[in-house]
Amino acid sequence: MALPERESMDFDVVVVGAGPAGLATAIRLKQRAAEIGEEISVVVVEKGSEVGAHILSGAVIDPIGLDRLLPEWRTDPERPLKTEVQRDEFMMLTKNSGITLPNLFFPKLMSNHGNFVGSLSNTCKYLGAQAEALGVEIYPGFPASEVLFDENGAVAGIATGDLGIGKSGEPRDDYTRGMELRGKYTVFGEGARGNLTKGLIQRFELNRHSDHFKYGLGVKELWQLAPGKFEPGLVQHTMGWPLPNKAGGGSWLYHFDDHLLSVGFVTHLNYENPTLSPFEEFQRFKTHPMIAETFEGAKRIGYGARAIMEGGWQSVPKLVFPGGCLVGCSAGFVNVPRIKGSHNAILSGMQAADAIADALKAGRAGDELTAYEAGWRESPIGQDLKAVRNVKPLWSKYGTLVGVGLGGIDMWATSILGASPFGTLSHGKPDHACLKPLSEVTPIVYPKPDGKLTFDRLSSVYLSNTNHEEDQPPHLKVRDMELQKRSEHDVYGGPSGRYCPAGVYEWVEDSSTSDGVRYQINAQNCVHCKTCDIKDPNQNIDWVTPEGPGGPNYPNM
Repeated sequence: MALPERESMDFDVVVVGAGPAGLATAIRLKQRAAEIGEEISVVVVEKGSEVGAHILSGAVIDPIGLDRLLPEWRTDPERPLKTEVQRDEFMMLTKNSGITLPNLFFPKLMSNHGNFVGSLSNTCKYLGAQAEALGVEIYPGFPASEVLFDENGAVAGIATGDLGIGKSGEPRDDYTRGMELRGKYTVFGEGARGNLTKGLIQRFELNRHSDHFKYGLGVKELWQLAPGKFEPGLVQHTMGWPLPNKAGGGSWLYHFDDHLLSVGFVTHLNYENPTLSPFEEFQRFKTHPMIAETFEGAKRIGYGARAIMEGGWQSVPKLVFPGGCLVGCSAGFVNVPRIKGSHNAILSGMQAADAIADALKAGRAGDELTAYEAGWRESPIGQDLKAVRNVKPLWSKYGTLVGVGLGGIDMWATSILGASPFGTLSHGKPDHACLKPLSEVTPIVYPKPDGKLTFDRLSSVYLSNTNHEEDQPPHLKVRDMELQKRSEHDVYGGPSGRYCPAGVYEWVEDSSTSDGVRYQINAQNCVHCKTCDIKDPNQNIDWVTPEGPGGPNYPNM
């Protein structure tokens, strides 16, 4: 069946993703348009059902980006961030005990003084309202599913996904063709491991001169605390137990707003043991004697998970290509030791917008925004990332105890001397290549959840408000099912059933198959964390955008 032609709309700038980077790009473009007295038409497409629906972060937010983008935000009664950090703690945990490290051990860049605790989802809703007030068009619920190119191979915009296609791949009675949104420049702010960004990096070889990307998986819960357990502005981080020394990661506990606690756990995805489960490690963490008492009398009200870019300075690819650029987490601007990226996302959006505004003023279109590429390393973004560039490689190579100690020495040396004794270290293997065969590890056995402090995946996914239209083509694509059985199952013991925080993947017994097992994909559970696309040992799973606004709907996350 021949598909009908798409309708097309033309803009000066098309922005993919209504996260902090994409919205900052749109806002700054409108600000520049007012400054130069010219109209710049801007559209933002967002796959979530509303702005903020798919946004999840800790989050302790460095306000440098907001201060530069919207200088009056602190006095706005509608501001999303109202809890300033009051106390900062860092704990190193063993199985039954732990110590709180003095803050004087840490370089100044690690201090959270002057930062704010809050919901990044609500912050994006606020930025979305600011953008719309300036005349930006925002289309939530319309995932960008295809990059458009002109006759010269330059990016010319995006197409939104078709609606009303059944599982068979055939159009249903309610079929609606997607739209083409064409622009002189297109900005990609899809977040970590965006599927369009992944294709652009391959097409334009943007990572030819950079280290490969590294990732972590952040799993988060939102709790309502009992009054006696709540301390506004308290920020706590931990490392160590329950993760083994060779598996990197750590936790956060942030008290904010009206007795809310953001608690989460990051597991670096270069871990080796295929039986390790980041979700289960998070559940175990909450049972530690120094942590569990926080949850007495509390109620769990939210859950979510997402991948985090962890490569930093040496993994940032080339950011520009004919007709567009990457911003925010699509570019890899997360500062791993600080567990922060939204400030750099906003700053990168502003820098990209300035380069685009200058190009449009000069009458250019569809070329490379060389000013953006040339400027970021000398900007506050580059300064932020360069100072911590060796923490992740040292951590990965030497484990938590030695690696983090060496990383601390490196940060101190960089802050005092302006240079690192290690130079710039490489990250080693990509995350998917780090798994060992099941035969080479000791399987990890996790305790059953108690339903009060620890929980299972399905009850957790329920709290994420995840929903997908059932009669649609799968958005989780296994390229070679025979390879999945021969390698992912037979060699590695089926790690997808453990690394997925939403219970999407299962190897189930099935006597009707020749091998006695069947790979079951519960795509309706997917919270769009992208871990399967990252950690599958054969890179045999592709995550693509589902139909319409499917996925989680995160309130206050």
